[in-house]
Amino acid sequence: MTNRDRVSVERLVPAPPERIFDLLVDPARHLDIDGSGTVMRARSGGRRLALGDSFGMDMKLGARYSTRNEVVELVENERIAWRTLAPAPLSLLFTGRTWRYELEPVDGGTLVRETWDISTEAWPGRPAVRRMAGTTRRNMERTLARIEELVTA
Repeated sequence: MTNRDRVSVERLVPAPPERIFDLLVDPARHLDIDGSGTVMRARSGGRRLALGDSFGMDMKLGARYSTRNEVVELVENERIAWRTLAPAPLSLLFTGRTWRYELEPVDGGTLVRETWDISTEAWPGRPAVRRMAGTTRRNMERTLARIEELVTA
């Protein structure tokens, strides 16, 4: 699905949702699944996330930067979403996008849907962020492929 503020990709992964969910709720594993190559390390990995938790990431997209992420949705083995928040002064322009993973058991495994939702992004930067939709889609497709590799190895 693609609309003005959301891009979603799906992949059938031949594994149970519990195995996939375990990757998603451990920030330390986000480096392993990142299809964009921007995640450098988790600042708070090695723990299982819960609704309302915050976790930090060291990132690099040209320059190094860090993010703080807040878990805004969590249904065990079904869905997790976090909102990525930028530090000041970037927080005035580029902050608040939501990353969501939904897991649906189906014949043959789990349908995994990743959604990049910028309807929650700070409005001043939203037009510039929208221009990243094509690249983000490709990166998300690589992320889902990496998830499959990890849970079926």
